[in-house]
Amino acid sequence: MTPAFADPASPSRPLHVVAADALEPWLEAQPVAVAVWLRDSGFKAGLGEVKLIPGAGGAVVAAVIGSGTAKARARMRFGLSKAVAQLPAGDWHFEGLPEAQRFEAALGWLLAQYRFDRYKPASGMLPGLKCPEGVDEARVLAMAAGEFLTRDLINTPAQDMGPAELEAAFLALADRFGAATQVVSGADLARDFPMIHAVGKGSDRPPRLLSLRWGTQGPSLTLVGKGVCFDTGGLNLKPSAGMLLMKKDMGGAATVLGLAQMIMQLGLRLRLRVIVPAVENSVSGRSMRPKDILTSRKGLTVEVNDTDAEGRLVLGDALAWAAEENPELLISMATLTGAARVAVGPDLAPYYTDDAAMAAALEAGAVATADPVWRLPFHDAYEPVIEPGIADLDNAPGFGFAGSITAALFLRRFADHPRYMHFDIYGHTPSDAPARPKGGAGQGARAVLAALPALLGI
Repeated sequence: MTPAFADPASPSRPLHVVAADALEPWLEAQPVAVAVWLRDSGFKAGLGEVKLIPGAGGAVVAAVIGSGTAKARARMRFGLSKAVAQLPAGDWHFEGLPEAQRFEAALGWLLAQYRFDRYKPASGMLPGLKCPEGVDEARVLAMAAGEFLTRDLINTPAQDMGPAELEAAFLALADRFGAATQVVSGADLARDFPMIHAVGKGSDRPPRLLSLRWGTQGPSLTLVGKGVCFDTGGLNLKPSAGMLLMKKDMGGAATVLGLAQMIMQLGLRLRLRVIVPAVENSVSGRSMRPKDILTSRKGLTVEVNDTDAEGRLVLGDALAWAAEENPELLISMATLTGAARVAVGPDLAPYYTDDAAMAAALEAGAVATADPVWRLPFHDAYEPVIEPGIADLDNAPGFGFAGSITAALFLRRFADHPRYMHFDIYGHTPSDAPARPKGGAGQGARAVLAALPALLGI
């Protein structure tokens, strides 16, 4: 589906936005019938609280939504998007919405329109919204469209989103924006990207490496996304409960594709490259084994101490390839470790960078776009942990601590780039939240998009 605003020329009903501490003055300024109706209905202007206002004939002529307190707004972003599920169909426009809240309200409304209807048609018509005055309509639509793509890809079950299907989605996006593409598979993949091949060779759905290039002017940006379409854990087989969400293990790929769509849809002046290793980590007689030693594209050897730590293997080869061109900014995104979830939960996107200025730019972008991130350290003192002695690197050290950090340190060996940033995302919302329905979710993409002017000088 495609997010959309209502036609600015169409008739629309007002949706009055009222803060809790401004409710009484607002009520006093309303017609007596409206004030009595809202008081008798118990309206308190809590964040996302909606009341419909009937006209003389009983039809709904307006509505009011509470914007709560400043504390409530800080604790729950996109609270005004609750109106999407509570208003009758038809077009609406905000009344009384402070300028500082308009961008978030517009974006939240669009994000709340999302429905995953591939297997079950969505029921009912959603209310439309006119884009609030002063909001960059093209920008907010691009952010929502990119997020919709990410959610669709993650939500699609692995039976319909294997390496071949992810390739098809990748090529469709490239074709839509006129990007050049390259697909590496078969003997070429085994020769040139041995760790990607090793992870994917156990599956009957062959692995491949996908690349697109878009733009001919401006600074260079390379995005690398983990595309493990399903992760059984390999011979280190996951328990049943551990596999339930593994259709989302290509969430890094889905997120960089969503970000790429935002960039291309907005026509940003940069040279974009997107790289996605697309594999399925399965069990068969061809599967890689614990204690196998792989020689990577970079030439570093890696001891496989856990076949379920496969994401860093496929990213290692992909990052080495990306770094060979020395882009001005290199970013990887992956649903990489459970340790990151233990550290910050499902809402925050942990990220790593050695560059304080890059971190400051990203965090400003995160605040501006309601896309929370949290910086974790490339802690050099843990480097020896990922060095097993028998090979250059260990894909799953038995350290027992700092699993997200040691995974990030592993990836940094392959990126080997001064302006490298890595995101260890979750890619999933565990329960419905305003503008974030349960299921697949992008993390960090909007923050990166907002930070690109500072990061690349565009």
